[in-house]
Amino acid sequence: MSDAPDFDALKAHAERLADTPLPALVAADPERAAALALRHDALYVNTARQAYDRAALAALHALAEKRDLPGAFRRLFDGEPVNLTEGRAALHTALRGDLSAAAFARQAHAAALDVRARMRTLTGQLAASDVTDIVSVGIGGSDLGPRLVVDALRDPLPGRFRVHFLSNVDGAAAQRTLAGLDPARTAALLISKTFGTQETLLNGGILRDFLGGSDRLYAVSANPQRAAAAFDIAAERVLPMWDWVGGRYSLWSAVGFPIALALGFDRFEALLAGAADFDAHALNAPIAGNIAIGHALTAIWNRNALGHGAYGVMTYDQRLALLPAYLQQLVMESLGKSVRRDGTPVPVETVPVWWGGAGTDVQHSFFQALHQGTGAVPLDFVGVIRADHGHTENHQALLSNLLAQTEALANGQPSDDPHRSYAGGRPSTLILLDALTPQSLGALIAMYEHSVYAQSVLWDINAFDQFGVELGKQLASGLLPALKGEVEADDPVTRALLAEVKARG
Repeated sequence: MSDAPDFDALKAHAERLADTPLPALVAADPERAAALALRHDALYVNTARQAYDRAALAALHALAEKRDLPGAFRRLFDGEPVNLTEGRAALHTALRGDLSAAAFARQAHAAALDVRARMRTLTGQLAASDVTDIVSVGIGGSDLGPRLVVDALRDPLPGRFRVHFLSNVDGAAAQRTLAGLDPARTAALLISKTFGTQETLLNGGILRDFLGGSDRLYAVSANPQRAAAAFDIAAERVLPMWDWVGGRYSLWSAVGFPIALALGFDRFEALLAGAADFDAHALNAPIAGNIAIGHALTAIWNRNALGHGAYGVMTYDQRLALLPAYLQQLVMESLGKSVRRDGTPVPVETVPVWWGGAGTDVQHSFFQALHQGTGAVPLDFVGVIRADHGHTENHQALLSNLLAQTEALANGQPSDDPHRSYAGGRPSTLILLDALTPQSLGALIAMYEHSVYAQSVLWDINAFDQFGVELGKQLASGLLPALKGEVEADDPVTRALLAEVKARG
């Protein structure tokens, strides 16, 4: 049965509101700023500047009820095979908390605790060694999450270990990462779910050669035997992950080992605790008071009722500058689907293009288009109320810019000079953390994870496979012999391009 009528009802509300400017929506509802705000501990989310009214929001809540989002969350937490195409659970929540009585979920949590204990032991052993630098080798979900967390929470002065990240197969990346490192004081961590990822295997080989062997190589993989065999890594230095954890949801597992090494194990566990606390909120809060569901419904409104094809994340804290890149994978790899779980076409548009940057830099880059371009781009603005530095005037200026941008985009400013006129009506959500701590960052990331899952349920798609990643990788493997001149490429355009590469090489 088609789901289109449910989304048609949302479009009807959008048509009803089409001639009502966003400032008029705010003016017509004196309690709107408070009514459309939700708080959970240190996380505050305000959607008063989204282009819906309370009647439209009620229709969104009705859609969430019809799709049984609370039941869907319970199935996720209980370890049911929500990843239908691969017949797997998606139990990233069990990595950080124990919120299910289901046997499989309890077993998963126990396994996660066992591996966490091994991580703590290895961290202590490395701390007692002469190692000063760690190179974390991975790509995608094996890189973006740990890289984000380490960059966001690292102290201004280096801690016990300096952690460096290497992801790109480009040899220039390896060259730059290793420049200045002492092989005698460096260890490397190879992270790959399958241990068949080309980038990680090639870069792992570079690290093994750089270190002069495998004695200071560590690995994290769902295929630990293959990891140990591929690089001759001792079994005690190989940490497992599981097929019930998707790569882009895996920073809470042993994939977070570089986080523990860079920040200290206690702070890694605080990150997990913050996520687990938000998990309880996502699982138990009613629809109207659920931050994750509210964020998902707002995304659905902007995509399917208003037709916006892009979504921006602007972080007004330099420490969160990598959040947009992390969310690009989380959201677009999860929701970039065109068929429903039963294989039939999705009757509506799914994921928009996610992108973003860090304020105030981006105000002097692409905000011109956001304010005066022909199309509106819904935005998440993410800010931190309390700074950890002593530069008070800078932080006040940062926050004033954050608040000013949300106001200017929403309200605009008319002018007799069309070149100086701002249309306004550009929707945004304001997300504030009281302070940037391991707990609050864990909650923020978990909020986005659960929003993604809720959107997948509303669209009836699978958020936990990523077959779209595979085709290009398969073709690349097949083209290596052609690049070496051993075979001829099948595709005529590729043949011409290979000829150009070889002529100039």
